[in-house]
Amino acid sequence: QVQLVESGGGLVQAGGSLRLACAASGIIFSVNLVGWYRQGPGKERELVASISSGGNTYYVPSVKGRFTISRDNAKNTLYLQMNSLKPEDTAMYYCAARRRTNQEWYWGQGTQVTVSS
Repeated sequence: QVQLVESGGGLVQAGGSLRLACAASGIIFSVNLVGWYRQGPGKERELVASISSGGNTYYVPSVKGRFTISRDNAKNTLYLQMNSLKPEDTAMYYCAARRRTNQEWYWGQGTQVTVSS
């Protein structure tokens, strides 16, 4: 059974920072594609950042230079360091992982990030 548990969300002022974490069980992050998605009020869910098994990273243009995705293989934990936060970053952030053997996606329950102006 796969479980992804996010933490680290909260309320922060514009310009501030937060670090999200996603702890996994039942799936190994280092050999699968993993990433962070977000869904803001009235918006569709979008991919924010991802990291492949080979370490290749992707960022949506709106967060490039401000967010950094990383993983700790020993802890099987995914992180998203978010700096210079803007009100438009306000959203529910979800951790996701795609198992390479069957291409099935797994999702966490989400953690709320609210950026005040």
